[in-house]
Order: sequence, then C-alpha cells, then structure tokens
Amino acid sequence: MKSFLKEFEKKVKKKEIKIAVVGLGYVGLPLALEFTKKNFTVFGIEIDQDRLMKLKKKQSYITDITTPELRGAINRGKLIPHADFKILNESDVVIICVPTPLKRKYYPDISYIKQAVKAISRYLKKKSLLILESTTYPGTTDEVILPLLEAGGLKHGKDFYLCFSPERIDPGNIKFPLCKIPKVIGGITQDAGRLGKMVYNIIIEKVVVVSSTRVAEITKLLENTFRIVNIGLIDEIAMMAHKMKIDIWEVIKAAKSKPFGFMPFYPGPGVGGHCIPKDPLYLYWKAKKFGFHSRFIKLASDVISYMPEYIIGRSEEMLSKRGLSLDNAKILLIGLTYKKDVKDLRQSPALDILDILKRRKARIAYHDPLIPFLKLNGFDFKSLDLTAENLKKFDCVLIVTDHSSLDYNFILKNSRLIFDTRDVYKGKNSQKVVKL
Repeated sequence: MKSFLKEFEKKVKKKEIKIAVVGLGYVGLPLALEFTKKNFTVFGIEIDQDRLMKLKKKQSYITDITTPELRGAINRGKLIPHADFKILNESDVVIICVPTPLKRKYYPDISYIKQAVKAISRYLKKKSLLILESTTYPGTTDEVILPLLEAGGLKHGKDFYLCFSPERIDPGNIKFPLCKIPKVIGGITQDAGRLGKMVYNIIIEKVVVVSSTRVAEITKLLENTFRIVNIGLIDEIAMMAHKMKIDIWEVIKAAKSKPFGFMPFYPGPGVGGHCIPKDPLYLYWKAKKFGFHSRFIKLASDVISYMPEYIIGRSEEMLSKRGLSLDNAKILLIGLTYKKDVKDLRQSPALDILDILKRRKARIAYHDPLIPFLKLNGFDFKSLDLTAENLKKFDCVLIVTDHSSLDYNFILKNSRLIFDTRDVYKGKNSQKVVKL
C-alpha cells in the first residue's frame, strides 16, 4: 500500500489523476468545477435528461456556477459530461453526489446511492478511490456501499478504497465558497482516509481526517441537527413572545450583545433546502434502530413543520381584525425561494404556505425576482410585477423570503397590510406592518 500511496501522490502532483463526479446537482457541479480550476480532468456523470441537455448547451443551472464559467471548463476539455458509467474505466477517483431524500417524513431513502454504486461497481477501475458525499445515516458506507462493491468480487484495500466525506456547500454564501469550507473525511481504513485527504487537498484549504466513515457521516448530521434544534427553539419562543406581546426580534438583538454563551438564530416561516429539513431525520431514524428515541430532533422538526400553518393562522387573525376573511382574501407572497438571494425552491416553506392558502380559497399571487414563473404542485403562476397599482389590490402582503434586491420602502408605501416574517422592517413604526 505504501508504494501505491506514493504513486498516487505523484499522479496528483503531476495532475495525472482523472476524477469522476456522479451527480451534477447543487453539490456535484460546483465540486467538479473546483477540480477543473486546478487543471484536473473531470468526468461529470449525470443521468437527468434536462441537466444533460443544459450541459450539452453549456448552460449553467446552478446558482453558484455562471454559464461562462461552465462553458470555459467544457471548452477546455476539463469538464466532460457523460451519461454512461463506462467512463469510470478511465477514472482514478469517483465521487458520489446523488440525492438522499426522505421516503416519508421519518424514513430515509438511499435508493439513489444504491443505484449509483451498483452502476459504478460494473466499471470501477482497479486501484481507484470511491468517495460518497451524499448525506446519509451513520453506517451507510460500511454497511451498504462496501458490501455492494465487494459482492461482485472486488476487495477493499486491493481493488478499491472507500471513504465518506459530507458535503458542506452553502448556496449563495460568498464569504465561504467551497474551497474555504473545511472538509471532513473518514475512510474504511486509514489508508483510504489518506488517499481521500490527498484528493481534497487539491481544492480545499483545510481537510480534517477522522477515524472512520461513521464519524464522518454523523458529523454532518450533528451540524444540521444543531441548526434544526435551535431554529425550532427560536420559532417556539417567537410564538410564545407573540402571546406575551413581546417583540422577539428586539429580544434576539439584545441577547446577542452577550459576547459568550449565546448564538443568534432567527424565527421564520419554516426551513428549506436540501439539508436542514431532512438530514436530522436520517439520524433520528438510525437512532431508533438502536432503541434510542431522539426527542429533540423530532420536536424541533415538528415545530418547524408547523410554522407555515402558524403563519396562515396569524394572517387570518390580522385580516379578521380588519373585518376581512382569509377565505377569498387577496394575498400576495413576497419571495418563494427557501433562502434569500438564492434561486432554489427545494423544500421552501413558501410552497407550503401557497398550498394552505389555495385550500383556504384565498386569491393568491406572488412576486420573486429569481422565480419568473411557477409550475409546481398544481400551481401555474407568473411573478407579479411590483407596481403601486398591483400592491394596492391586495388585502395582505406576506413577506416570506427577504431578497436583497427588493424595495421594501416602496412595498410599505403602497400596501394596505404587511405580515413581515423576516424582520425586514426592523426599526420601522407603521400600523401597516405586523411582525412575526
């Protein structure tokens, strides 16, 4: 193995290793592009036909990747999109970045991982390194992936090496791009971990090697469980503060003046994206297999899941005080994406709010500068222009996502009533504005 490690390191230094990234989504495409920036050849394997078509046209479909950046990598021959797993015959490193959704709320779905690994095993090059980045429960790498790879006669440490390294991409975060976010990696063996570290050292400033794949797997789940528990806590306190007629935003501002022992989290209409809504539930599910019931995870998830209903309930109260009924009321949602300034609708609470309003027979419209139209879950809308005339038509404007490009003073001036779930009107004293 020592001779192989030295040979592999030489190939890395000479930029001779070829890397395959399986799954060119929000994690895989930025990762692939990062390796091409260091002049490594990357085979991008993607089976989604829409994405393949865009890649063929050299058009980006990911927020953090510009079309000129993608076009440049493809034109230089450094990013080579493929739909055929046979290209793995030429790959020294294979990184899996496929989705890991939930089958049901508390039940993980690793079918995409299994499908990818089965396809990979047919063409995996001898002496290659396989790394899983898809978020999953502790034990997936050694309990599921390793047996799948060895079922066909391959042997770990002889024919291939296996690691887990959780993705930590934060879409839209300019301060912490992929290369500046420390990378955690754990191998099935120490040698596998060393190989993985060599690969990520190419593009990441700091790589943290842990003792096992299970430690690496649970690390990501701990990070997002920390977030979901604290978001659930502040959502609950926000609801409590409203009952007490206390401004939760002022409370948070005061509390964060303490230089130690407090970290600010903020309430909102819910959480979205590919991590926080589901990742902790992977840990919750796995813990139950060991006879452990994680009360914090379930409670936090339930509180956050309730927030869209709570937002509608508060909206109904606001309208009722003005002699209006939510049924048939004209409601304008500002912002559909799950996060400000990021073109991403995955698990967005705005979609849940739209669905509830639709069931309540409210007359709804939306404005989002990043989502010009919405054809999803039975909705077929176009983003409404924010003109004074349009704003004045609505009984209530509901601010769900606080995009930076919007003129909130203009919205305030021309709206009858605003429910501000993001504290965009902090410091504003207006009877038109009701804050979460």
